[in-house]
Amino acid sequence: MPYTGEVAVGGPPDVHELTDLVISKAAVGPMENNAYLLRCRATGEQLMIDAANEPDTLLGLIGEDGIGSVVTTHRHGDHWQALDTVVRATGARTYAGRYDTEGIPVPTDVPLEDGDTVTVGRVTLTARRLRGHTPGSIALVYDDPHGHPHLFSGDCLFPGGVGNTRGDAEAFTTLLNDVETKLFGELPDETWVYPGHGADTTLGAERPHLAQWRERGW
Repeated sequence: MPYTGEVAVGGPPDVHELTDLVISKAAVGPMENNAYLLRCRATGEQLMIDAANEPDTLLGLIGEDGIGSVVTTHRHGDHWQALDTVVRATGARTYAGRYDTEGIPVPTDVPLEDGDTVTVGRVTLTARRLRGHTPGSIALVYDDPHGHPHLFSGDCLFPGGVGNTRGDAEAFTTLLNDVETKLFGELPDETWVYPGHGADTTLGAERPHLAQWRERGW
């Protein structure tokens, strides 16, 4: 079946088959977080984005091959509830945005700055720091040489708007500015967006609404 990105807690993952990378999306926990498992086709190496909850579910998704890395997109607790268990079980190396590491109780092996890269096998992901939802939130961009880019946006970009900035007008403006400049300003409309909760989208579907988001202030 074609990939839709539609998953539910307790249900099966949805799998996006790319030329060099396999992306498995699962929903976990009471806040219906998305966790993503990336596998390099050439090497079999795996990386997880947001070990959010339900460690047994995530370890089942990972399987016997294990993972080399876990990237936490930001410091909010719903995105790292299973991180300690997954790291202890797999020995995975941990990554997070440099300015969010102090809010994540599992030590970060590799703090990421804007533009740093993370590899899974022969595949390279680029970290983009997006301030506002948290000080050090990061998105990860996979610029697929065989197609369009793929963007793992954490809680910074969703269908219909940017992430929650809790009524802080300055934080909202900062986040929208970063999203506009670093994502919409650099990536094409075909870019597929995998958010931290809920359904997927594309930059093309969201781009016409940027001015509306800025006007409404959330």
